[in-house]
Parts: sequence; C-alpha cells; structure tokens
Amino acid sequence: MRRPNIVLILTDDHAAHAIGAYGSVVNTTPRIDEIGALGRRLDRCYVTNSLCTPSRASILTGTYSHVNGVTTLSTHLDASRPTFVSQLRAAGYRTAVVGKWHMGHGEGHDPQGFDYWDVLLDQGEYFDPTFRSADGERTEPGYATDVITDLALRWADAQDGDAPWCLLVWHKAPHRSWEPDEKHAGMYTDPIPVPETFTDDYATRTSSSRRAAMRVADHLTADDLKVDPPEGLGYEELALWKYQRYMEDYLRCVASVDDNVGRVTDWLRERGDLDDTLLMYSSDQGFFLGDHGWFDKRFMYEESIRMPFLLSYPRRLPAGGGHDGIVTNVDLARTILDAAGVEPHPGMQGRSFWPDLVGGEAPEPPPEGFYYRYWEHHDGVHHAPAHYGYRDARYKLVYYYNDGLGLPGTGWQRFGGEWELFDTEADPDELRNVADDPAYAEVRHRLEAALWRAQAAVGDAPHPSQPVPRDVRAAAPVPG
Repeated sequence: MRRPNIVLILTDDHAAHAIGAYGSVVNTTPRIDEIGALGRRLDRCYVTNSLCTPSRASILTGTYSHVNGVTTLSTHLDASRPTFVSQLRAAGYRTAVVGKWHMGHGEGHDPQGFDYWDVLLDQGEYFDPTFRSADGERTEPGYATDVITDLALRWADAQDGDAPWCLLVWHKAPHRSWEPDEKHAGMYTDPIPVPETFTDDYATRTSSSRRAAMRVADHLTADDLKVDPPEGLGYEELALWKYQRYMEDYLRCVASVDDNVGRVTDWLRERGDLDDTLLMYSSDQGFFLGDHGWFDKRFMYEESIRMPFLLSYPRRLPAGGGHDGIVTNVDLARTILDAAGVEPHPGMQGRSFWPDLVGGEAPEPPPEGFYYRYWEHHDGVHHAPAHYGYRDARYKLVYYYNDGLGLPGTGWQRFGGEWELFDTEADPDELRNVADDPAYAEVRHRLEAALWRAQAAVGDAPHPSQPVPRDVRAAAPVPG
C-alpha cells in the first residue's frame, strides 16, 4: 500500500469553539470543517501544558514537558531530540517545516530532521515577516498566513517521484496581536455573541484562579485593540466594547487561516493526492474567547486545554463524524507514525489512537483520563500560577501548589496548595468548584489517587506540598 503523504497545519491559540465543526456561534470556518467532513473530528483532544512553546515540543517529540525539557516559554527545544519527523525521514520521507517554530533559534535550536526548514523568528510578524532558514534570514513581503502557505506549497510542488513527504504548515495566526489583512478587515462588524460566563465572579474558585491578570475588561490594552474606546463608557459597557474589538480582529485572523487551509486542500485535490494524504488541522492549545471574562490560556479550564483536531485520509479513514475518546498532544507523534507505518522512537510517550479511528485491535486500551501540568509560575503579565491536574470523561481535579508566590509589589503572598474539582456533566461551564463539597468527597479521593498514579506513569513527581492521597496510602503494602 502506498505510504501517505502527511500534512499538519497547526495554528497558534485557535480555540475549538471558534470552528464551525465544533459548534461555533461566533464565526464560520468552512474549509477547516471540510477536513473533518472528509474524515474525523476529535472531540476530546487536549493539551498537556497550555502554552505555545511547550505544546509544540510535545507534538513533535511525543513527550511530556518535564521529559523534553520545554516547560515554559523561556525554555527551548534541543532540536536534536528524536521527533516524529526525524523518524519519518529515517524511513524515507522527505520532510519540511514552514512557519512558526517558536522553540528557539540558533545553534542547537534551529529545526533538525528536516530536508527543508523556513521559519519565523520567535513570534514573527503578521506583515512582511522575517524568516530564518539554512541560508540565513530574510524578509518576505506580504501577510504571514498567505506567505507561509505560499512557501509551503512551493516546497510541496517540487516533490515528485515515489518517496512520500511530510509537510508542517505552522501558522502564527491567530496569536496576539491579532492583525487581520485587508481582505478580511470588514468581517464580523455585527455584534458578536458574548459568552454566558463573561461576567463570571469566580465565587467558588480558589484565590489562584481569581488573581489571574487575564480579564478582557481589565487587561486588554489600547495596543491590543488598536483604537481608543469611546468616551463616557462605564465599566460594564467598556468590558463589552473591548470584547467586541478583540473578537473582531481575532476572528478576522481566523478567516484568513480558513482560506489558506482551503488552498492546501484544493492543491492536494488538484494534484490527485488528497485521498493518499493524512491531512490534519490543529492548534497548539485552546484559548479563552471571553469565557470566564478571560483571554489567553494556561489554566486547566476546558476552553484553554481543548485543542481542535480534524483529520482526513480518505484511502484509509472513512468519514465518520466525531471521535469521543480522550487523546492528548503527546499522543500525536505515535499516531502519525502509526498511520504511516513507521516505528516510533522508544523514548516517545503517549499512545497511538490510530487503531481507534480505523478499527482493529489496539495494543493499548483507551485511557480513562489524562495528566496536565502548567509549569510557568507568574510570568509578570498573566499571573496564572503553576498547577497540575487530572481530567477523566466527567471530572476534573486541579491542584495549585502555589510555590514561591511572594512577588514584590504584586500583593501576592506565599500560601499553601489549593484544590478545584469540577463535575463537567452537571456543570459544563466549570463555575462551581466542588472540591470541598461533602457530596463529592469520594470522587475527590478517587481522583487524587488517579492524579498521583497518572503523574508517576509519565515520570513526573508531585509537589512536596501535596499530601499522599488516602487511596494511595491505603493501597500501599503494610511494612513488616
């Protein structure tokens, strides 16, 4: 059987709930939706550390942040680490990455394992972006989303012969500073629906989540919004005005992404390669779109950790709607290699969910839940404290270990760990923390043990402030 070509289109900060296939009420994305219509939509795809750089490192290497060493925005990938791309290349694939790398540059951090790489410097610019390649740095005129697609298809156009190829098309959009191009500048001028949780008061939440500096009303600046607000607005009116401005530009950037996803699909179809290509669309994490009053990500709330993931491979994968199994970004490397018939590197973690999609016997059963850890203590901007947690099909348990919170001049003080527990079936908006509700005591005990064991299973260690869970102590062998 012909080995598939592989195309992974990855965006930055594109929330699943701003995609039509996921039920968006704020925009339409017909070309992204098309991929899912041709194949599958993953409904429970999650990031294991909701930050751009760590997520990209986990997608490539198939390892958790504490294993690959990329835990925060200031840590960079050792690009010599094995990745699904280096495994494909060793198996005869031609490989390329174009667009946003954001895992460091220079010796040791420039992309490795690629026949061709052409990437933005750091975050990159929306207009006339600077690219870095093996030939040096240069400026490319035009709008970043279009330029990245142009360069990617230029490389793909040059591929011929029997050898399959793997192309990563990694966009900057729709990352902050949300600068749309002229073509899409007039879109979304009608009032954009406001999330029901926009005025969330965090009444039952921990101080850890209440103190985050991510409120649309308070923390989006004139630079973000590119225009001063009308005079005379009260606090609530100003909050809604900021939300509308923020969402207009965010969704306009998404519209350009959608157009360019269509360009890739059309190119594959015209070339006669669509049926034999594993075509994937995803984002490196989720994003708050006014949910809980916030923008950005980081927290373990659903809007932040849920990644969109749509894929098609018509030759092998019949169109089948949604897939409800829990998968994570750490699983992607093994899954892509499995679909290509290439062995994973033994150091890769995660689980291939390819058998779940195409049928057949899976070597490992689907997981009951997954482990999450956000490592970046207050970054001086968003003040989202480090935490870890466990999410299964219904419940979510989060532990904020609050280590080293004494930041001069911020009002933060060092204090002990805090827990949040959500019943996502009874409370899908995660408004009611039931960590101390006696009715959920046994659920919490079970999840504390599940978190402890999941953490150990991936080779991470609990924070010293976290006590050993009751059910773990009870299961321990009796000394003597």
